[in-house]
Amino acid sequence: MKYRIISVGKIREPFYLEGVREYLKRLAPYTSIELIEGLEEKIGPRAGEKEVQSILRKEAEKIKRWLDKDEILVVLDLEGQVRSSEEMARQLEKWNASGKSRVTFLLGAAHGLANEIKQQAQESISLSRMTFPHQMAVLILAEQIYRGFKILKGEPYHK
Repeated sequence: MKYRIISVGKIREPFYLEGVREYLKRLAPYTSIELIEGLEEKIGPRAGEKEVQSILRKEAEKIKRWLDKDEILVVLDLEGQVRSSEEMARQLEKWNASGKSRVTFLLGAAHGLANEIKQQAQESISLSRMTFPHQMAVLILAEQIYRGFKILKGEPYHK
């Protein structure tokens, strides 16, 4: 099974990018994983709802170019299911046995994701009921995927 993280927003802060790269490197013995970032459209800070929806549609078109039919799409959304690390590990195990070619985790930018993309997803998960900057969310997600593989392998990892 291959894994991919698509972050619509760009990871600009070097310390977040360094952390994400570290977890992707740590995941190499367990799975193939890649990071795609920077699909975000520019939008003014005072944009109205109509402009936001237009931007989300444009981002959705960019996202669709990266999606395949033979993959599991998992969107990260505040309204998604919250899982413990152990539950996430069990879900990774199910995805690995699904017969699909890849799991793609998708994180929206500041205004989230278009509803049409959310509706395409097989899963919707939340890292927390708290809101995180997308850069931090990518780092947390990468760490949780790594932790999940460590749990599945029965390998020690700090609590």
